[in-house]
Amino acid sequence: MGFSLWAEANTGLDRVNLITTIWEVRHAQGIHNVEGAKDRKAYLSQDLFDAYLTPVGWQQVDNLRKHVRACGLAKKVDLVIASPLLRTMQTAVGVFGGEGYKDLMNVTPLMVENAGKSNRSAISSLYSPPFVAVELCRERMGVFPCDKRRGVRQYQALFPAIDFSLIENEEDVLWNGDIRETDEELAARGMKFIDWLWTRKEKDIAIVTHSAFLFYTLQALGEDLHPIMKEEICTRFANCELRSVVIVDRSLMGSEASTTNYPGNIPSRLDLPSDVVHPEL
Repeated sequence: MGFSLWAEANTGLDRVNLITTIWEVRHAQGIHNVEGAKDRKAYLSQDLFDAYLTPVGWQQVDNLRKHVRACGLAKKVDLVIASPLLRTMQTAVGVFGGEGYKDLMNVTPLMVENAGKSNRSAISSLYSPPFVAVELCRERMGVFPCDKRRGVRQYQALFPAIDFSLIENEEDVLWNGDIRETDEELAARGMKFIDWLWTRKEKDIAIVTHSAFLFYTLQALGEDLHPIMKEEICTRFANCELRSVVIVDRSLMGSEASTTNYPGNIPSRLDLPSDVVHPEL
């Protein structure tokens, strides 16, 4: 699906672009998706803290990587924004990063070898767009350990070329073990993220994030759409699915076929995101 959406920026913002294309990606399959499908109470397990990708998840990453190169998107993206959790950063660098990293390369690696139990070689930042971690596009926060992040310094050691300068606190002060974000709070955070996007100079931005964040942000962003179109744009993302949305500051709404969207696969079913599980299990 490819959509053009009307999105009015706050008047206090310094808008750089009138039109921004965002390429939305839900992270590949994480260990929490697998364990949660077996037993929903698993989402409360500390063993799933900051869940990393499964081998199937990495296979999904490889497939999407091939797709973005085949359709030309890899050369078009100006910036990659990732939620600062293992599964999203692994997906981001795996899809949009450079080739394998060699010690003789005079560049900083995007990901070091075996980061987050990946069993993967290091990934180079050579010829790749800049990467930045942004907390505004995190998964619904609170209660579930899989959605809690590590300290920034730990991430910097694993993903040296990702820019973490926009994260204000070393530790995760946003995650609350007793309270989970409401739908309304998540949607408000998503729109705050969209407002921030208006201030970026880049015109083609890839965002690697989570099921709930995408669902409620798109729902809020498309609030004035026709119900049929809103239902289509607000469907849940499969793991490693790619969709494009053009956000504009004028009343232009419509849809057209896209050659860059990617449905996500392996497995073909929709992996259960932690968002759809009620915290009171």
